[in-house]
Amino acid sequence: MRVIARKTLKDFWEAGHADAEQSLKSWFAEVERANWTSMADIKSRYAHASVIDAERVVFNIGGNKYRLVAKVWFSGQAVWVKFIGTHAEYDDVDVKSP
Repeated sequence: MRVIARKTLKDFWEAGHADAEQSLKSWFAEVERANWTSMADIKSRYAHASVIDAERVVFNIGGNKYRLVAKVWFSGQAVWVKFIGTHAEYDDVDVKSP
């Protein structure tokens, strides 16, 4: 999969969330190697991920300290990072909005 918005991840760990750096780098590397064709593929690897709809999924990052919302285009083999933040920040986000 091609990950869009890697800079979003880097900006996050450089903006005071250095403890998330290794977890985000690991997530990024795993997703880059993945060849997902459905949400079932994602759930088989990330059992605690929350599927929001046919294109959107929420990943737990850093021992469930952070949430990463991504839009997945299976046909284009791409994952777009839409949001990364703490649980409190996530609670204020409408994960279904474009």
